[in-house]
Amino acid sequence: MIFIKENTNERIKDWKDDEIYVLTDFDRTLTLGSSSTSWSILSKSDLVPKSYIEERNAFYEYYRPIEIDETLNYETKNNLMKEWWNKHINLFVKYQISEEIINKASKDLRVMSFRKGTKEFLTNMFNRKIPVIIISAGIGNFIKQFLIDNNVFYDNIFIVSNFIKFENGVAVGVEDNITHSLNKNEVAMPENVKALIKNRHHIILLGDGLSDIKMAKEENRNDALKIGFLEENIDNNLQIYKDNFDVVGSDNTSFEDLKEKIKILIK
Repeated sequence: MIFIKENTNERIKDWKDDEIYVLTDFDRTLTLGSSSTSWSILSKSDLVPKSYIEERNAFYEYYRPIEIDETLNYETKNNLMKEWWNKHINLFVKYQISEEIINKASKDLRVMSFRKGTKEFLTNMFNRKIPVIIISAGIGNFIKQFLIDNNVFYDNIFIVSNFIKFENGVAVGVEDNITHSLNKNEVAMPENVKALIKNRHHIILLGDGLSDIKMAKEENRNDALKIGFLEENIDNNLQIYKDNFDVVGSDNTSFEDLKEKIKILIK
């Protein structure tokens, strides 16, 4: 199921490749809506204690419904998302998750699956020299390895995410500041990425939550092709997604489906 705002293709038809960059979420955006997330990798493995999995799952069951409730006000939801991310990261420290465990888990990413056509989309962006910036509230270590394992970690792809920090081989937190599902507007891009997109004024923006729109600076959002993937609470959230995104997909919409409707996605 795909909904497209009237005149969307007309609005973007003259965009040139050297004017475009991609801002995209990762979990449930490049991957299937039914796919496990990068936060789920460890809980699907036998490399961590059962008590870690139980605590992690309890957090998920409590906070996930809050995350996908688009009726909550921003401040309340933002504070709760900070709370969730901090609690989960503290589990890494509590259970002394090692770099070796992370590396082993990264080699077995069968729990995650790309949407159909994602690899072709990323390859197409690489061939057209269009930068792809992944801003993810997930775990960057797993995202990077998943791209490598699928042979699509091209040199036009940049990952801004939560990379686990280790001291003496044991997790002590994350590098830089925490990126959670609501604070992507606060995330600072590396200087080399800023320089790369400085003269590119058109954005292909992809996400599975309304907060993903904030990946783009407010002054640039009107000049973006905003594509939203709605996979949960569809009846409750469909109208607000249609109001805020130019294109809305659901039922595990594939990139093959999208390119049939939006010609600029593939050339």
